[in-house]
Amino acid sequence: MVKGWGKDQPPRGRKRGHARFSEAQRSTGSHRGPGMRRAAVDGEVAEKPAAALPVPSPIGSRLAEVAELEVEVEKLVAGGEGLARAFEVPIFVTRAVPGDRLRVRLTERRPDYARAEIVEILRPGPGRRPDPYPELARTGACDLQHIEDDLQPRLKAAATVETLLRLGGIELPEDFAVLTGAPWGYRLRTQLHTAVDPATGGVHVGYHARGTHEVIPLDRCALLVPELDHLLARLPSFLGAEPPRRIDLAAGDGGQVAVAPLIAGLPHGEVSKAVGEFTLSYDARVFFQGHRGLLPQLVERALGPWEGGEAFDLYAGVGLFSLPLARRYLRVTAVEGDPIAARFARNNARRNRVPNLEVAPQVVESWIGRLPRRPARVLVDPPRAGLTIKVRRALLASLPARLTYVSCHAATLARDLVDLRAAYDLESLTLVDLFPQTGHMEAIVQLVARS
Repeated sequence: MVKGWGKDQPPRGRKRGHARFSEAQRSTGSHRGPGMRRAAVDGEVAEKPAAALPVPSPIGSRLAEVAELEVEVEKLVAGGEGLARAFEVPIFVTRAVPGDRLRVRLTERRPDYARAEIVEILRPGPGRRPDPYPELARTGACDLQHIEDDLQPRLKAAATVETLLRLGGIELPEDFAVLTGAPWGYRLRTQLHTAVDPATGGVHVGYHARGTHEVIPLDRCALLVPELDHLLARLPSFLGAEPPRRIDLAAGDGGQVAVAPLIAGLPHGEVSKAVGEFTLSYDARVFFQGHRGLLPQLVERALGPWEGGEAFDLYAGVGLFSLPLARRYLRVTAVEGDPIAARFARNNARRNRVPNLEVAPQVVESWIGRLPRRPARVLVDPPRAGLTIKVRRALLASLPARLTYVSCHAATLARDLVDLRAAYDLESLTLVDLFPQTGHMEAIVQLVARS
């Protein structure tokens, strides 16, 4: 567990400046802008069009004639890219390390930034290492494997904190925890893609190449728990000439494996995983948090020690947070829009003998109008897009005494906190590295309503 970044947090982003005009500009009307100016016409003052002033070019245009250049990487940003600058233009570089001196090739130009890929590492930054699994280097599944395992969570935590400060102006607690687990062999779920080789007719199974739909064939993946890793090499032999384009895998306890869609000869159906005192069932079609070793800590940190009357778990999935909430609150409602996941949540409540948990199989945005005034607790675990404005407004109108936000995307979390802080104080922040070797970092924010 790493603590810190309180007094030594990254600086807040600069505010945009406001135009200031001299008395001469005001008196001549030149502050009115390029479109109009005042003139005397037949003794009267009238507005007439002025010659258009040149519009400043966006800073990204400074790279218009540049194909390759040398840069130095300043830091990692949320999502895992390295940030460099050239001609004052931010350049985001894939698979970079802070301190790298690189020759890069521009791959994307935008009005206010650019993206680039590495052509040559001129001087490696501290913590860079050779790829442990070179076959994963071209995929988007392992973007940070070139960084030492113990350095990754520190860089990702700093990037998450900076995003919250820069986009949300959020005042963070001086101390917060960063929870880490096994850096390899941890993933309980994965999504694979298939492609038919036009030359041989053979079937390739693997991940998409970064930023494309090209399938990189794989017969192993060190991110996966062993039972899924072993299955990966065997998958092509079960697929015919027209394989499904996407294959989802899930693992449970005791070597259980499930595959979706249904493929003859491969295991199908539900698996189960013990998390704390509960056993949760799910299958390969539904969402379930992916890090086998960190699930108990994730639940413990999200729930905390609090108890009360009525609680609500929004975007509840199969009940990972709902079931333990029901041990601490008199009544709990779990809201889940995926009908398959909602069915698993209901079955998990029954099998674990949790009678005070009600499952509402509805999309949160449709259900949210039923949220009562001032419940004891609401926990939200939304997808990457975060909370819609309708849900944010409903939470502010309802004002639950405690609001717990579990987020997988720092930028949308910052956006949502900007609204929620109108009625809430941020009590604590915990970061959980649920996806080692990638740029993703989970955040748990505890918010308390101001009286």
